[in-house]
Amino acid sequence: MANKKPYEERTDLEKVQSQWNKIHGLHSREEWSAAVIRAATATELAANFAIRAEFAARSTFEVAFVDKMLRWANGLSGKLRNLLLPLTAAEPRKHETIKALSKRAEEINDTRNAVAHQGEFCSVEEAQAVIEHAEAFIHDLVQIYEPDFKLKTRKK
Repeated sequence: MANKKPYEERTDLEKVQSQWNKIHGLHSREEWSAAVIRAATATELAANFAIRAEFAARSTFEVAFVDKMLRWANGLSGKLRNLLLPLTAAEPRKHETIKALSKRAEEINDTRNAVAHQGEFCSVEEAQAVIEHAEAFIHDLVQIYEPDFKLKTRKK
């Protein structure tokens, strides 16, 4: 435990995996709403990874500037709409893939916002649906940049 890298020092993909590990613990304890929040967070971190990859490929912006852009975009929908889709507009295939992922992101975000902002509770079915959407979104998006990426599921 003492050798664990502090969360703030982890890469975006390490943070995605950390969130993913938490999801399964919460799910096994029947904390459905908390699992939804973690799934949405992992999804947003995957978007951060993709946005950073696009900025790195196209610019020499400093990390601090990119971090400010990520905060400005405010949430998964804003990051896709205001950063990732415009950054990929000149690459039709990538752009269309990300555009298609936006629908899945909307479903994840709607459930997350209902939990976080309206105090709603999720059923096991709702949580499972969000987790499945999140896993597909994360894999489909991250594999554009890291083709061998796969979320690891902890052994019980």
